[in-house]
Amino acid sequence: MENKKQKEKDFAQMVKRNKNTIYTVCYMFSKDQDEVSDLFQETLINLWNGFDSFRGECDVRSWVWRVTLNTCISAERKKKKSETIPLSMEINLFTDTDSDTKQIQQLYSRINRLGMVDRAIVLLWLENMSYEEIGQIIGISTKNVSVKLVRIKEQLRNMSDEQ
Repeated sequence: MENKKQKEKDFAQMVKRNKNTIYTVCYMFSKDQDEVSDLFQETLINLWNGFDSFRGECDVRSWVWRVTLNTCISAERKKKKSETIPLSMEINLFTDTDSDTKQIQQLYSRINRLGMVDRAIVLLWLENMSYEEIGQIIGISTKNVSVKLVRIKEQLRNMSDEQ
């Protein structure tokens, strides 16, 4: 019983330290608040299920990133298999009109059009992770991370804002 309480306490602390990371990744895969919440909860379930088997071979932060990315990528694949028609409002009450916000929205719009792996790489890079950490999380070599980032940046530069 005491061991279970300690596990719950350790898990809660890990989630508290990494909740912003989890939320950021979930947000990059969906802008719908309900879907982001669902992804967040699904990630917590997956983290909890894997918590006992986490052996500490990598940093906890890297493990959380990997589980979160895998959860979001799996959900994205499931979503594409059963496409639905989203309902949309004609007006966005939360629209911000300053130029910084517009540039950020433009960047996120372009990032969201990338493939899932490329999107994950950019997200990790924007979090100032090293190429080595990105490679460990994604499962590719450090050199491959470098090459992919050059190509992704070029792809983002060449995207138009329509679509």
